[in-house]
Amino acid sequence: MKRIFDLILAIFLFLVLLISLLLIAVLVIATSKGPVLYWSDRIGKNNKIFKMPKFRSMLIDTPTVATHLLDNPDSYLSPIGGFLRRSSLDELPQLFNVIKGNMSLVGPRPNVFAQQELYSKSEWEKRNSVRPGITGLAQALIRSSGTPDERTRLDLKYVEKQSLFYDIYIIMLTIKQVLFKGDTN
Repeated sequence: MKRIFDLILAIFLFLVLLISLLLIAVLVIATSKGPVLYWSDRIGKNNKIFKMPKFRSMLIDTPTVATHLLDNPDSYLSPIGGFLRRSSLDELPQLFNVIKGNMSLVGPRPNVFAQQELYSKSEWEKRNSVRPGITGLAQALIRSSGTPDERTRLDLKYVEKQSLFYDIYIIMLTIKQVLFKGDTN
């Protein structure tokens, strides 16, 4: 049921957002050199590696490390990069991953292998026993704030409680989080 929901909603969103996707692509090209999409290797269900796209929000000469490890991350943002990240529009190309089947609309955010050290072996296995999502419980409740432990706790809570209705609830919370900049009360 979850896969059917993901597929129908992802195709619907892709069609509805097609003009917006094309406009964002044109803006990325017009405001900075480099490709429209940034691709990164991510860990999927059962530790299977897949390529995850985002609209490129950083300049092409940015070091390939996690953003939080950069000395001054804002200095590497493209002219529209900050807006794309704040609005989460940079994540929209991941609808292709949902349609393809290596991501879900809702699930723990896909990690890179370097993040494996943040988890115990059982947490890593449990977290990667489901498809990663464009959004998840951690994104819906604390977005990018919170400690790694808090995000892990919320990811594992999602894995335990996942259901179609819980996914719909998390999608609604995520929309509220993005539109009202974190005010989920």
